Amino acid sequence: MGKITQTEGGITSAAGFKAASCEAGIKYQNRRDMALVYSEVPCECAGTFTSNKVKAACVQWDKKIVESGAKLQAVVVNTGIANACTGKEGWDACEATAAAVNESLGVDKGSVAVGSTGVIGMQLPVDRLVAGVKKMCTSLDDSREAATLASKAIMTTDTINKETAVTFEVKGKKVTIGGMSKGSGMIHPNMCTMLGFLATDLSIDRALMQEALSSVVKDTFNMITVDGDTSTNDTLLLMANGLAGNDKITEKDEDYDTFCEALFVICRYLARKMAGDGEGASKLFEAHVVNAKSKEDARTLSRAIVGSNLSKAAIFGCDANFGRFLCAMGYSGADFDQEDVELYFESAAGRLKVFDKGTPIVFDEETAVKIMKEEEVTVFVDMHEGSEEATAWGCDLTYDYVKINADYRS
Repeated sequence: MGKITQTEGGITSAAGFKAASCEAGIKYQNRRDMALVYSEVPCECAGTFTSNKVKAACVQWDKKIVESGAKLQAVVVNTGIANACTGKEGWDACEATAAAVNESLGVDKGSVAVGSTGVIGMQLPVDRLVAGVKKMCTSLDDSREAATLASKAIMTTDTINKETAVTFEVKGKKVTIGGMSKGSGMIHPNMCTMLGFLATDLSIDRALMQEALSSVVKDTFNMITVDGDTSTNDTLLLMANGLAGNDKITEKDEDYDTFCEALFVICRYLARKMAGDGEGASKLFEAHVVNAKSKEDARTLSRAIVGSNLSKAAIFGCDANFGRFLCAMGYSGADFDQEDVELYFESAAGRLKVFDKGTPIVFDEETAVKIMKEEEVTVFVDMHEGSEEATAWGCDLTYDYVKINADYRS
């Protein structure tokens, strides 16, 4: 498998991609709240979306593009208003956005994806939306700064922007994937209010690209949770414009495997950043389950651990109450014998075993607190029942989470 290098890049890192952002006054004031990603040439595209039965208009619009096999050339994102539960007006807002891009850049309306995030049930101010699109179309740039500003413009309650890039080689040609995402609350596995956008200059068969994305999502974005709420707006789009000049990947060969690994690296990075930036969070909370009977059991167990409010509260309070984590595993639905389980707490400050095959271990509380005070804390579980493993990511549950969500509409 080829060497994969992670860089400080973003959505404009791959050849042929440009970005822009602006302050449109959609809901927020005195901050950028719209972003545009544009490719110089039409792209093959792949996508995954929320599993929530209530889907925002933008999700329905983008699913239509992905499932139709149409090319994708531009993505417009607004923050503040989710365009969810908005009826025909919501769909019309998507159409008006695409029409504005068509008028300014000549891109076919059916090749313009849209993304929205924010309050559910509010109608978008279409005049401001269209004005924002037209403004951004005149300031598209492939600079590093343009990428960073775009990644900041798609934030809602996020405290940090999330972007990165990876490079690798395909038959001697340098290939890049750049990406950005947002998400801090209403985050739960099953495609999460997360938005993610990936842009690559790779040339690859569309069906293979979709298969790769759908596979990678299972162990990255679908393994994070902040609050157990699956959003109406989750969208992850991958665009490939082929400008790297590589021989097109048309089969599952070594080049395809390298692409999948690179895609995993960038998605895992963005997913972890989102989990650690959960609303009000002070720590990244990771659960790593090994030696489970099946891959699905490992995923189920690790997700249950980071998804438990009691577990999250224990992480916040630096309380090594291992019973909470075992309890979450027990109601997860996975089948296992508690007499086989070992449980540890880990962080940069050390590793501490607290439960050994059905029996609690006497441990030093001061050592436990020291380990759990770190910014990244892992619950490591050895099931001793198989060979499969999985990792899930979440965050601690703090007082600030309630404060943020008690007055979100304001």
